[in-house]
Amino acid sequence: MLTIHQDETPEGFLICRPVGELDAFTVSQFRQALAELASSKRLVIDMSGIPFVDSAGLGALIGGIRRTRELGGDVAVACDRPTLVRLLRTTGFDRIVTVADNVDEAVAALSKDLEPEV
Repeated sequence: MLTIHQDETPEGFLICRPVGELDAFTVSQFRQALAELASSKRLVIDMSGIPFVDSAGLGALIGGIRRTRELGGDVAVACDRPTLVRLLRTTGFDRIVTVADNVDEAVAALSKDLEPEV
């Protein structure tokens, strides 16, 4: 079973918090949630509540990030689970999107990307 919580920070960052296993049985729910959030300008996906991700779940995550970027938004992933972080790094996922240890660091990374260069 997968539940997906959403909230917004006062600064306008949308936080998506899926909780549960992200696999072939739950991926359609996750994919739909990300599609609904794709128009967000600043999206943080907090994967800390996900103990397991299979290839379908990873594909949905990548697709959601791509869709958000195509619509002009930016995305960061927060994850404090060593096994999942290792998977994201091994697959090269961390080269296409910021992977931070927690939501605050993910928000900070996206905020830094928004600052004008001097």
